[in-house]
Amino acid sequence: MAFPLDRQSVDAIVVTLELASLTTIVLLLLATPLAWWLSQTRSWWRAPVSALVTLPLVLPPTVLGFYLLVVMGPNGPLGRFTLAMGWGIWSFTFTGLLIGSVLFSLPFAVQPIAHAFESIGQRPMEVAATLRARPIDAFFSVALPLARPALVTAAILSFAHTVGEFGVVLMIGGNIPGKTRVVSTEIYAHVEAMEYNQAHWLAGGMVVFSFAVLFALSLLRRRPGRIMP
Repeated sequence: MAFPLDRQSVDAIVVTLELASLTTIVLLLLATPLAWWLSQTRSWWRAPVSALVTLPLVLPPTVLGFYLLVVMGPNGPLGRFTLAMGWGIWSFTFTGLLIGSVLFSLPFAVQPIAHAFESIGQRPMEVAATLRARPIDAFFSVALPLARPALVTAAILSFAHTVGEFGVVLMIGGNIPGKTRVVSTEIYAHVEAMEYNQAHWLAGGMVVFSFAVLFALSLLRRRPGRIMP
């Protein structure tokens, strides 16, 4: 029996997994301190920052992709900076794709972690302070361990959401085989070419993957003694 996927489809899967993995790592590094600040601050800036983080949930992906394309273009502020630094233009590159994916999936990482930090409350941190623990020590030794299930949830959601992206990746990364073509745009390319057999294999794989992610999250939420969003 012949292998059901061609070389371009396999390359798209590899690019997708690489993009999703890097996006998840970057998001956990960015979202964790941001979520902590949102859960603890009483600053006036909390409301606009929270709205800005949540914006990708309601904003059409093509709108976000379009403005990223403008910002990264040769006349955009980021584009002019990268050109001045000798880094070239990041639009239609894997780097640009990574930036777009991080911004588009940001609420899927920040919200679960922020909710977990809010659920912890102030009592554990106050106890740590009475034991002369510095705030940074209390954060790493108390808050992070208690929020670990939410970190796992954020990682799973970020990875899965990146795998399923279409509008943003098509706008900012194009559909370059082996470089910026991911599974979602590969399915689109197969459908355009009326290669329905290839599209079925990839689309079916996405359905199975999505179900597995939701099933895993359901199991995590059912475990007792866990702080889950």
